[in-house]
Amino acid sequence: MRVSVFGLGYVGCVSAACLASMGHEVIGVDVNQVKVDLVNDGKAPVVEERIGELIAEVVRTGALRATDDVREAVMNSEVSLVCVGTPSEPNGSLCTTYLERVTEQIGAALAERGGRHTVVFRSTMLPGTCLNLLVPILEKYVGGTAGVDVGVAVNPEFLREGTSVRDFFDPPKTVIGELDRASGDAVAALYEGLPGEVFRVPVPTAEAIKYADNAFHGLKIGFANELGAVCQALGVDSHQVIDVFLADRKLNISPAYLRPGFAFGGSCLPKDLRSLVHAAQRADVSVPILAHVLPSNSAHLQRAVELVERTGRRRVGMFGLSFKPGTDDLRESPLVELAERLFGKGYDLKIYDANVSLSRLLGANREYIENRLPHLAHLLADSVDDVLDHAEVCLIGTKDPAVLSALPHGDGGPLLIDLVHLPDAEARRTEPGYMGLAW
Repeated sequence: MRVSVFGLGYVGCVSAACLASMGHEVIGVDVNQVKVDLVNDGKAPVVEERIGELIAEVVRTGALRATDDVREAVMNSEVSLVCVGTPSEPNGSLCTTYLERVTEQIGAALAERGGRHTVVFRSTMLPGTCLNLLVPILEKYVGGTAGVDVGVAVNPEFLREGTSVRDFFDPPKTVIGELDRASGDAVAALYEGLPGEVFRVPVPTAEAIKYADNAFHGLKIGFANELGAVCQALGVDSHQVIDVFLADRKLNISPAYLRPGFAFGGSCLPKDLRSLVHAAQRADVSVPILAHVLPSNSAHLQRAVELVERTGRRRVGMFGLSFKPGTDDLRESPLVELAERLFGKGYDLKIYDANVSLSRLLGANREYIENRLPHLAHLLADSVDDVLDHAEVCLIGTKDPAVLSALPHGDGGPLLIDLVHLPDAEARRTEPGYMGLAW
């Protein structure tokens, strides 16, 4: 099929490259000319496992190209996949500005194009957004009826940053919210041959499924972290407790996310929890558990700050900054928040993350870090040794092998505050220079 993908961030970039590798003819579309140029040069605009070689291959074969011209992309495709961002507004509500803008642009192009075309929204949005906001915009610009003159579907993604290429080709499920049967058929054809169960559901159901997943993921992480903190206070090994808890596959569902570790973050879970709670409040529905997941997460992050404060030391090193290993995404990273809090308290901070280079950060990712941690260029270190030489206390927020192999043992170096449960955490627990966050 001929596919246009709008938005070349993490979801759009991976979706475009993977679809192209499956044999589809794909045009990536983005307002950021740097991203467009990188893709056309066969380079990935994001850091992600396998994405670099995949883009290089599909661009070389001509299966993928990029443009900033919406009209050209729509004219030369049968399906448009919308993967633009839906960030949080200051009050926690969902920002639909980019969705509305791209829907207007696609609609205007479709008014010229003629013929059947299916618009597929892959961006995360609250139930009702597609039918009540985006479909009327599309119908206004196309001058026709959705489901008759233009196809519409919602196709949420379940890609984890760091493993998103792998997740694309081996999805836990494929969800298609179809306005009409033909629209659903077009989406199903995109993923033909991929494993996993396919669910064809009404559009609002598809929108809600993504929130159900992300709210539960956030809840699981918060639950494990709170339990870990309580176990630590009671002198109990939280990881042993969780091991036994997870042995019950019948009632306790899945081990995913259920490991005491550091606070969660990223471009999905926080904003999706905020927008879901905001929507519930507007509807006068009480959601005390969901409403307290983010405060619980923030309290867990504050535990790390307090551990640093209790050391009485001022020179601090941090290993890891992106929200997840194997990516350079800094948006709502808990490690960025931790660095911001420590820097604001006057700590002398040095940070090392092998995947984060200020010169490579683009778009919303760069804008986020410039707003939250504008001094990042002065805080980033060039090597693991630079951080170790500087620090009196080190926060370990990554399992990068280069970092793990350099960490000192015993009390001969800086104090180590483990945020991720290091592979040798059990052995280190008896060392005087080691502290676990919740174990």
